[in-house]
Amino acid sequence: MSDASRKSKAEARCEAQRERILRAARHCFVESGFHAANMASIAETAGVSAGLIYRYFESKNAIILAIIERHLADVQSDIRQLQQVSEAVANRIVERFRDWRRRECEMRSPGLFLEIAALAHRDPQVAEALRTADRRIRAEIGAWLVRAWEKNAGCGLADAEIRERVFVLQCFFEGLMVRAIKQPDSEEMIKGGLRPLLAYLFPDGGERDRPD
Repeated sequence: MSDASRKSKAEARCEAQRERILRAARHCFVESGFHAANMASIAETAGVSAGLIYRYFESKNAIILAIIERHLADVQSDIRQLQQVSEAVANRIVERFRDWRRRECEMRSPGLFLEIAALAHRDPQVAEALRTADRRIRAEIGAWLVRAWEKNAGCGLADAEIRERVFVLQCFFEGLMVRAIKQPDSEEMIKGGLRPLLAYLFPDGGERDRPD
């Protein structure tokens, strides 16, 4: 076995262990909250020793920051996927609501979202990481809206209009997570409410924003 092959396998094992710890931490944070969940409970859930966790994460805060970074990557992937799917944007949003309602969206579960937001209110380091991730997500959404308007309407949007639409869309998504907890039977109302929202956000109501 070559040195490169051994290095590749070692890196894969490390990444698998790291993901296992993050998955266990997400579960503990949602079930018990950030303060009640400790490194020992995360280790027990992951089926590893506490010492092993410290090889990958120096503290519980380091785990939280890694979860925020993963959240950013997943949201960016979602935004790009929305631009590539053949279904209307509204259909994909409703599917995401169903995932939240069934708790099948592990990384972006409503419970984890609320825990992170609450912790950011108390922890400056987490707050800054969350704001940084949010800025990057806003930029991704803004670029999507610009492309949609240029492609489907043949015109651009002023910077203020882009910021306003991005803000409205983020408020809607974040509110939708909370509705998945408080009002899980609201799918039909969501479908009805999406029509005027998407008509405001996109020149075609989100029906044609896809590759040629």
